[in-house]
Amino acid sequence: MPKRERYKGYELSIVINKKLKHSYLSITNEGSIKIKTPIDSKQFIYSFIDERELWIEKQLKKLECFTPLGSKQLHSVESIEKRVDYFSELMSLHYSQLKFRKMKRRWGSCSSLGVITLNKALFFVEERLLEYVIVHELAHLKHMNHSKVFHTLVAHYLPRANEYHEKLHQIKLS
Repeated sequence: MPKRERYKGYELSIVINKKLKHSYLSITNEGSIKIKTPIDSKQFIYSFIDERELWIEKQLKKLECFTPLGSKQLHSVESIEKRVDYFSELMSLHYSQLKFRKMKRRWGSCSSLGVITLNKALFFVEERLLEYVIVHELAHLKHMNHSKVFHTLVAHYLPRANEYHEKLHQIKLS
């Protein structure tokens, strides 16, 4: 069970695990500091934080730039399947299977076997961002890379693709 405390205005979550060989520090999505260490000493923990304060501040600033994922579900599996089928027909690019799963770092993926996997977080994003991910993944059925011709294909169907791409990168996943 993590110990919770405050230090220098930071919310700390401290996990003491004697089996660890090193100490680790990370920033949660909520902006608190998580420390995993084998050393059960407040003095060590505070100096560990002090040594990494510049890195901590840099990470917290990055977090401020992110837009949180909406909490209201805007799409269902069925509505997304219909959008995928619509763009699949429009682009004349046909996938073999559509899957949904929770992903920490990606909005979607497309395998060389034509399997498109979409992040469940897409249920909570606005329509145009959802459509961008769909078109992006379908375009991978033709170009399994991010070349200029790939981006030209995406932009053919969504002229504001770059704008949508940027908006998606401002949303914090997981």
